[in-house]
Amino acid sequence: MWRIILMVLYSLPFVPYWWYQLCSYAKHTDEIPEDKKYALLQKVTVHANKGGRVKIDVHGRENIPREESFVFFPNHQGLFDVLSIIEASDRPFSVVAKIEVKNIFFLKQIFTIMKAKFMDRDDVRQSLKVIQEVTEEVKSGRNFLIFPEGTRSKEGNHPGEFKGGSFKCAMKARCPIVPVAMLNSYQAFDTNSIRPVTVQVHFLKPLSYEEYKDMKSTEIARLVRDQIVACIEEAEKEEQA
Repeated sequence: MWRIILMVLYSLPFVPYWWYQLCSYAKHTDEIPEDKKYALLQKVTVHANKGGRVKIDVHGRENIPREESFVFFPNHQGLFDVLSIIEASDRPFSVVAKIEVKNIFFLKQIFTIMKAKFMDRDDVRQSLKVIQEVTEEVKSGRNFLIFPEGTRSKEGNHPGEFKGGSFKCAMKARCPIVPVAMLNSYQAFDTNSIRPVTVQVHFLKPLSYEEYKDMKSTEIARLVRDQIVACIEEAEKEEQA
């Protein structure tokens, strides 16, 4: 909470105008080109992150597919994850989030602009509907971000179990799967500190449909998690060296 206040105070001279823009873009999101909306989100996010004393250290941006739609699958550390990936990714994307965060101040406007999908984990029918909607949107060219743990890890840089069902929409859309390793993102919003934080975002080599088409969703989940864990462990070794 304190870091969010710091972000707001740092951005105070721009807040009225940016807030107007965010609300306007959210209200007319269907009428505004994706690149224009994403440029606004990046501008606001980069400035806010700087004010909040959060540095985004990006690795592997060249691994983000350029010619086809894809799905990001990062480990989940907290509310700051989406903001860090917005700054890190140079390609627009939408997100599948739990329904509980749908109306959080500021994130609500960002999610609306991104045309996010909200999943009720207690409603199987609604969850299946969201998976089908995401599948169709990925087929039509929209990129997505899905947290395969389903909820944030309570152990910082140590990911929880990845759920196979999270990968169903990518499998049905036959699109590249992009593992994303997040480090220290939980320190931004999920602690009471305002000390400077460096969040690492690693875009790993994508898995093409040809590579995973004969695998079960649970096998894909284990593979993606193993790659992310290996990246985190290597990055932590480098930090400690």
